[in-house]
Amino acid sequence: MAGTVAESDMTASSPERPETWHLRLRGFEPAEEGVREVLCAVGNGYLVSRAAAPESSADGVHYPGTYLAGVYDRAVSVADGRTVENEDLVNCPNWQSFSFRSADGDWFTGPPAEQRMDLDLRRGVLTRHALVVDAHGRRTRLVQRRIASQAQPHLVALETELVAENWSGPLEVRSALDGTVSNTGVARYRGLTSRHLVPAGQGLDEDGTLWLQVATAGSPLYIALAARTRATPPALRRTSGLRDGWAAEVLTLDVTEGRPVIIEKTVAVYTSRDPAIDAPLPAARRLVAQAPVFEHLLVEHVLRWAGLWRRCRIQADFDGATALHLNLFHLLQTYSEHSVDLDVGIPARGLHGEGYRGHVFWDELFVLRLLNLRFPELARAVIGYRHRRLDAARAAAREAGLRGAMYPWQSASDGREESQQLHLNPLSGRWLPDHSHLQRHVGSAVAYNVWQHYQATGDLDFLAATGAEMLLEIARFWSSAAAYDPTRRRYSIRGVLGPDEYHDAYPWAEGPGLDDNAYTNVLASWVLARALETVELLPEYRRDELLERLAIDPTELDRWQEVGRRLHVPFHDGVISQFEGYERLAELDWTAYRRRYPDLQRLDRILEAEGGTVNTYRASKQADVLMLCYLFSPRELRGLLRHLGYPAGHELLRRTTDYYLRRTVHGSTLSAVVHAWVLTRADRQRSWRFFRDALSSDLPPASGQEAAPNLQHGTTAEGVHLGAMAGAVDLLQRCYTGLELREDTLWLDPRLPSALGRLELDLRYRGHWGVRIVVDHHTVTVSLRESRQPPVQVAFRGSTTAIRPGTSRTFSL
Repeated sequence: MAGTVAESDMTASSPERPETWHLRLRGFEPAEEGVREVLCAVGNGYLVSRAAAPESSADGVHYPGTYLAGVYDRAVSVADGRTVENEDLVNCPNWQSFSFRSADGDWFTGPPAEQRMDLDLRRGVLTRHALVVDAHGRRTRLVQRRIASQAQPHLVALETELVAENWSGPLEVRSALDGTVSNTGVARYRGLTSRHLVPAGQGLDEDGTLWLQVATAGSPLYIALAARTRATPPALRRTSGLRDGWAAEVLTLDVTEGRPVIIEKTVAVYTSRDPAIDAPLPAARRLVAQAPVFEHLLVEHVLRWAGLWRRCRIQADFDGATALHLNLFHLLQTYSEHSVDLDVGIPARGLHGEGYRGHVFWDELFVLRLLNLRFPELARAVIGYRHRRLDAARAAAREAGLRGAMYPWQSASDGREESQQLHLNPLSGRWLPDHSHLQRHVGSAVAYNVWQHYQATGDLDFLAATGAEMLLEIARFWSSAAAYDPTRRRYSIRGVLGPDEYHDAYPWAEGPGLDDNAYTNVLASWVLARALETVELLPEYRRDELLERLAIDPTELDRWQEVGRRLHVPFHDGVISQFEGYERLAELDWTAYRRRYPDLQRLDRILEAEGGTVNTYRASKQADVLMLCYLFSPRELRGLLRHLGYPAGHELLRRTTDYYLRRTVHGSTLSAVVHAWVLTRADRQRSWRFFRDALSSDLPPASGQEAAPNLQHGTTAEGVHLGAMAGAVDLLQRCYTGLELREDTLWLDPRLPSALGRLELDLRYRGHWGVRIVVDHHTVTVSLRESRQPPVQVAFRGSTTAIRPGTSRTFSL
């Protein structure tokens, strides 16, 4: 059949056109099914279900997957002769399993003769239209709608309408709960332990409730599902099929040619870690018994989505509204109000697949910058996830012989380091040591998130109760990690990695780790300064209490001041060095390699397969030094460098940007976000190209257009790239508006690219639920809704204005 194509315009001309709220995919192409299953997934923050065909199984083409926030399982495997331990986000029982057949036919397992998929982003509904033709030529039209309720997060539902086009007679419908699934969604992991579920009971109750319970293999966690399947007209007969890990009900119906039958499957899902229940199975049974019919469930679901979209309002006058809506849609499906009480972080690949094993990285840095101004309560919950793992970070620092808190590069259930010990290079087939756990800068990202949340909300209670403790302990870690170098009369931080994941060792050294990574050191200096500022901000009683409890005395605070002003930042050739010794690396023959390899995004794998190492060369996977330009405005960054005692003029940042742009292959979706940001002032046209790449990094090209290809070349099937999705939206929200939050002021300095005609945003800021910012190429207007909140301080190009609730102010550009 024809390949999958985007039926709606992926780059529609106005965000208000109805088609910009739909992702429509037509046809069936096995190689594209994995990406489609991710892009059309439905979720609600408690769970996400991939859009696999309900009749399918994990067969190399389809991959049914449902992932519950925070549900991990630990397993031991053998890789390359070594015993390794990994904690995985569990592929939970498949609630969607559904098939049908005529009385003398075979169960339909796909593919359909025709197929269309329509994901309604505004309403959170996935609709599938298909034509099924069996071996006897019987044609059956199928329309399926599925939702993961935003109103009742433990409920998911699948409605199927079947119409016999050229036949009449008995029809059997099978509705099942499948707990025999495994984690096999990532090819690189398939040689490792993949079975995480153990059967713990299944059955069919007298009232028609089908149920299944499983346990995770490595931990005492139970997952229970209860299903109710109803048919209109009613079924003539019902039978059950039960075996370990599998529960099915078969409904027999009488079908008349041309007359539709409708089957509703409603499923309740609970785990033993959910709050406010006695046990998961009774809770699931009760909820599914009380659940309304599909149409009523849909109404309340759509109402909740309408509220979410009001809170996320962005009107942008450019031809990319569908991608903008899709990115926000998947963010809201991964983390929502239903995530807040679950003690979960934000997985880098969402809850959409098994990439990175569902672990939490620093990607939350990109997500929280968006959430702080839309859903600050969600941002605070993410920070709470980190706060509850503060003791684990302290333990990790002690084990490393340091003080304070050392947060892990990869986190999952309990806060220990989950980074893998080995990784597979698919090009060479070799397992290689993985040193990514040396990315200590993740702690600074946590501190940055704390401070930015405080700036967005002005909530001193938050800072005093939880934020300050993390900030101080992360500052203590950096002070402890910094060693004095008497030859330079400066402090060094050694044996770490920066955001660029290519370089993990010096080619002339025996062990891993790099010294004085510029991003790490400048950010550590910033953390130390913010920690000292926090001490001054806290109410006296809380400051004394916290300093006493953490045993921080004036001598230690003096050291923070000293280290924060004298950390070493390396330079070479008039630019900031990525790390000490960077200038000793060789230049790659870029022309030769681009001729041999059209795609250099995984240059590290290419060089290793050739018997070399990317550590030898001045080549980066993604932004490293330039991450500083992403986190801080040019003015702030120059101030940070001067605080450290280094001269920092405008030309330094321009030269540094140009230098690393020529040496970066953008092997991460996050790199496009950062480079779009960095180039906003210097090259708006190029910034816009990076923005478009970031915005559509998980999307297939639109039909008949030269849309950006899927930058990850298939890894979207392993989950969305949530940091890039949120970061791309934030480029509209904060980058092109020049929006900054600092010094108790909302700063604006718009720089709209020529392709962006107008931006209109509704934000939350310091208790104000209605801050509207409208920017075009001539003016910027800030309006506040009526409220009892104090005025908002707005700074525009050197002047500060207080805007009162119920008023607005227009500034000329």
